[in-house]
Amino acid sequence: MPLFNDFGFTDEQKMMRRSLLALAERHLPPEKIRELDNTAGWPVDAYQAMARDGWLGLPYPEEYGGLGGGYKDIAVLLETLSYHYACLGTTYMTSVIYAGLQLLHNGSEYLKRQYMMPMIKGEIYIAFALTEPQTGSDAASIKTYAVRDGADYIIRGQKWFITSAHMADYIVLVVKTDPSAQPAHNGFSLFLVDAKAPGVSIRPIETLGRHTTHTNQIFFDDVRVPAENLIGDENRGWRKLMRGLNLERMCIAACGAGNAQKAIDIAQDYAMQRVQFGQPISNHQVIQHKLADMRIKAEIARLVTYRTAEMLDAGYDPRMETAIAKIVATDNDFDCANIGMQIMGGAGYSMEHDMQRLFRDSRLGPIGGGSNEIQRNIIAKLMGL
Repeated sequence: MPLFNDFGFTDEQKMMRRSLLALAERHLPPEKIRELDNTAGWPVDAYQAMARDGWLGLPYPEEYGGLGGGYKDIAVLLETLSYHYACLGTTYMTSVIYAGLQLLHNGSEYLKRQYMMPMIKGEIYIAFALTEPQTGSDAASIKTYAVRDGADYIIRGQKWFITSAHMADYIVLVVKTDPSAQPAHNGFSLFLVDAKAPGVSIRPIETLGRHTTHTNQIFFDDVRVPAENLIGDENRGWRKLMRGLNLERMCIAACGAGNAQKAIDIAQDYAMQRVQFGQPISNHQVIQHKLADMRIKAEIARLVTYRTAEMLDAGYDPRMETAIAKIVATDNDFDCANIGMQIMGGAGYSMEHDMQRLFRDSRLGPIGGGSNEIQRNIIAKLMGL
């Protein structure tokens, strides 16, 4: 069992952690994780188990079949899932947080009943698509557009680095509906698009890590979407996206905190068993200090994550704090994997041990979800610089 500090957790949150760990261990054992990483498979069994136990409904109101959980509950869930396997947290976040909550906060009652509620039950999976080949950090420069045609919109364009799109039944898609809007983001709209519709094609992108929830490129070639699948008002999409940024950053931080703790467990177990110069290498102060540094980094990641979660639950708008949490947790996650690999030496570098996977998977954290350089821009602006 991991060395989790549950200070400040409710009894329900402690029970949540135990239940989720047991579920993950049962439906996604270590050998299955290695198989999925090698084959770019997807954790179908674990995801469906979460659906059966109601966890996909954690952030949703009870009236829609959810559990009515708060921000700290979400952080506990994602930290726990990502401790077990980073991609399990990402699998959850993509459909439940990034895509599904757009339907909850902005969608019509029709969209909520027809698509969001089946998503909560695990009957459909929804991806989220914003990034394009020429627009990463400069998200306001997207080119994919939609044109009204009678009762439909026709969508043309391309999306890039879209997580789990290959498993999606539907896609929450960000497009341009007013090409003359100034500034450009005032012309953005959100649609729910059938991933199997004529004109939609999805191709995988080979990446260093995150093989299970690998990213994809999506092409939209004159794709017809019913006007009733517009999420919210036309040309008001940018504001809807901005509303979710605090939660997105907190979620990424929670995943980083969980993954960092897994690196500690792997490195410490190895160090206590690896014998050199007649004793376990964990007896050597140089190794002890490295493990202590890992614990410091993981604990700081947890502290900033749960502080922002509590601020969000209290009704604050912690834009600076969530940016800080995203930077600290993702940087520290990668640092822990890097230090862990150094502790394990050649064994950590070999594909026979899991540390190399944590190293590969953790490298995405400082890049995705708004790079850590962009987060620093946000902090500087909020500082009045």
